[in-house]
Amino acid sequence: MAFGSHSYFHGALHFLAAQSLTAGAQKDAHQAATDACASLSTLLGASIVQSSGPAYDLAATNAWNLENAEYQPTCIVFPSTAAHVQTAMTGIYEAEANFAVQAGSHSAMKGWNTVQDGVLIIFSNMQNISYDATEDTIILEPGVHWHDAYVALAPYGVAPVGALIGRVGDVGTGLILGGGLSWLSPSEGYGADTLKAVDVVLANGTFVTATATNEYSDLFRALKGGGNRFGIVTRYELSAVHTGTQEDQAFYGGTILYDSNAEAVLNATAKYVRDVNDPNAVILMSFINVITDGVISPMYYLWAFYKGSELPTEIFGDFLSIPSAFSQLGPLSYLDVALTLGLAGERGFVQHFGASSLVGDESLYLDAFYHWNNFTVAHQEYFNMTTLAFTPIPQTQIDAGHAKGGNIIDAPHGQFAAVQIYETFNAGITEIPADIHAAIEALLTSIPPSPGLPLYLNECDSEQRVFESYGDYELLQTIYAKYDPTRFNVEHCQGPIGL
Repeated sequence: MAFGSHSYFHGALHFLAAQSLTAGAQKDAHQAATDACASLSTLLGASIVQSSGPAYDLAATNAWNLENAEYQPTCIVFPSTAAHVQTAMTGIYEAEANFAVQAGSHSAMKGWNTVQDGVLIIFSNMQNISYDATEDTIILEPGVHWHDAYVALAPYGVAPVGALIGRVGDVGTGLILGGGLSWLSPSEGYGADTLKAVDVVLANGTFVTATATNEYSDLFRALKGGGNRFGIVTRYELSAVHTGTQEDQAFYGGTILYDSNAEAVLNATAKYVRDVNDPNAVILMSFINVITDGVISPMYYLWAFYKGSELPTEIFGDFLSIPSAFSQLGPLSYLDVALTLGLAGERGFVQHFGASSLVGDESLYLDAFYHWNNFTVAHQEYFNMTTLAFTPIPQTQIDAGHAKGGNIIDAPHGQFAAVQIYETFNAGITEIPADIHAAIEALLTSIPPSPGLPLYLNECDSEQRVFESYGDYELLQTIYAKYDPTRFNVEHCQGPIGL
């Protein structure tokens, strides 16, 4: 593997080697981070490597999940090129320092996008978006948020297949690495399935470009679901999806709100998951309990869209027949569809995710709702909102992914739903109490995934062993051992467990 051809980078390697410890020596986390930050400040300069000041303060406290906003990195690196990332990662590696990487800052997993006594690499200065009409590809730098990508690309009539929470515009591109579910997924596959090439800085600072056909094809596959474990992506090249311009309004749908009839909505959701296998149809069904002054208000939101001029009754009829409190349906452009959920970027609260996966069986959905609702009632004094959400994954999505070369998730079949279990804590709570951790663990245990189905990495609890649910788990382990033989990433950067 060859280092990138950045002239000053080779000099940086020699400088860092001279500063490094002798082989096998150990340092505590604080000292290792201090050493790394000192070296990187010399190499990259004070504007790129910061340990204090307004830019540092904003970056350190801007994480969406309040638990992560409480961390204070030893220094923050603000790269604007892949070469800066190489230098940073080499320095971190040589100093044996802990580190984290932040793109959109929307992770609900504590410690996955920031670090205490370590180096944080944040991509706020790498937000370029472009469309190559000749190659029909979209190029995104890692600091891009989905909202900005959709808006910038809409005039070309194209869109990327974003991550699941990429349907929320505040989220960053890094969630492609967790697979990525999108309004376009039924026809295009996981967001990761649309990758054409990725520029990656590995744990030791090595720079490579991985594609499906070059010498890094195994790394390319692992990145399609492997999260942050295989390196730092500095450029995503994606296949463009032709969705039409704002004037085309090629889609139909919108929002339906139910404030009762939970059983009927659950049954309709399970039936949709089991029976609907149309690449033009997509829904997100979110059961939400809003808690205000001890009062729980149920709000069950269906977001339903169809690429066409109506919501066909043979697909959406069960939902449309249930009495609703609010309904707003009509013709939409894809930009309208993509921005339906808004930015959802409100800071200042502890957030928590958990994941399951269920086949379309009504009894499983009713049982999941029962456990989730009882959990909310029992612990309502801690939360301002709890959510149980279902994202159908039809066979068309799995087939589309296979047609594009497959991914490391390697789901065995379609016709199941990714299940998100999500809590937002009350203002003033800065960390999850131990008894609530135990209650959440019990809740997740009570909603187990159907046998053989993969969990969705972007919406998991940090203690869930998502990788072990993948069809290609053993291959994932083999590829990881090849590209990080010293296990630096799993020992110095928090993220998915199981490698």
